Amino acid sequence: MNRSGTLAELMTSTGAPPMTGAERVLAAARRAPVDRTPVWFMRQAGRSLAGYRELRERYDIITLTRTPELCTLVTLMPVRELGVDAAVLFADIMLPLIGMDVPFTIDPGVGPIIHAPVRTESAIEGLRVVDPREATPDLFEAIRMVRQELDGRQAVIGFAGGPFTVASYMIEGRPTREFSRCKGLMYGDAALWGRLMETLTEVTIRYLGAQVEAGVQMVQLFDSWAGALSRDAYVTHVLPYTQRIVERTRALGVPVILFATDTAHLLGAMASTGTDVVSVDWRLPLDVAWDGVGTACGVQGNLDPAACAGPLDTALREAQLILERARNRDGHIFNLGHGVLAHTPTENLRRIVALVHSETARE
Repeated sequence: MNRSGTLAELMTSTGAPPMTGAERVLAAARRAPVDRTPVWFMRQAGRSLAGYRELRERYDIITLTRTPELCTLVTLMPVRELGVDAAVLFADIMLPLIGMDVPFTIDPGVGPIIHAPVRTESAIEGLRVVDPREATPDLFEAIRMVRQELDGRQAVIGFAGGPFTVASYMIEGRPTREFSRCKGLMYGDAALWGRLMETLTEVTIRYLGAQVEAGVQMVQLFDSWAGALSRDAYVTHVLPYTQRIVERTRALGVPVILFATDTAHLLGAMASTGTDVVSVDWRLPLDVAWDGVGTACGVQGNLDPAACAGPLDTALREAQLILERARNRDGHIFNLGHGVLAHTPTENLRRIVALVHSETARE
């Protein structure tokens, strides 16, 4: 491995033309050979960047996500500042609720707040399933703008919330650690839970399909809180719906990443959804997590966001350890185990990208 030099210098020394960021990350997602390991960061478009913080002094989060020009600006910031291989759309997993006629706000100090939690049969039966192009047309315009601006240099990643995670917000009404009301419905009325899951599955399939039509080249399904479930509960009450979302989205020709946290007990089940990549958090070493995922999927991860936010030498040391555990296997996408923390130095992120690219150059 070459430990120094820019990407252009490294590729010149080997005589091979460099892959674009888009080519690199899409190939890795399909476990195909790459010239070096691709890297992007969850929440790279957001609060750790000075330019984003300046915008937040003028606009609320929903305005930023629903104004195509502003959404495009924020989405492209980390690509220009960090050198990552992909741009992830600046949006929120709550946006499909607009079309479902479920009012919500996003409290910067709390998270999503559902003003009329969905807890009864009538509330679930009243959820709307509409064309997402009509409900959130601004989002798809932003995707087209981002795709045009990048012109194939970096991949455009779209996303949606996974069924359990979105259901948990809808039922609880706000972020929670116990998921008591959500699990109460799941265990107490399996038929009603199934109707909610069916609705969310259909909404998510349509939403991701519209993103692909608008130009995203890969999608990530954020079922962030699925790790709160036992393996049996996940397999029974969530897995069938996740499988359907993955299958229908992959059929559109784009790779899918499935993400959740605290999932050491769920890795095999997550892989069984048919996803291309399982995104793992930092609680297991990458090679151990990969053993749990198996050989049919790639693996994304898994730097602890707190390590990334600490001293630069610590961030680089921890990133290096992950690369050693990955052993340059096809199918690794370097990322964090969760989102970038707000106080993460931009220089740390920039240097991690450079390290990953230089350390994993295929000779």
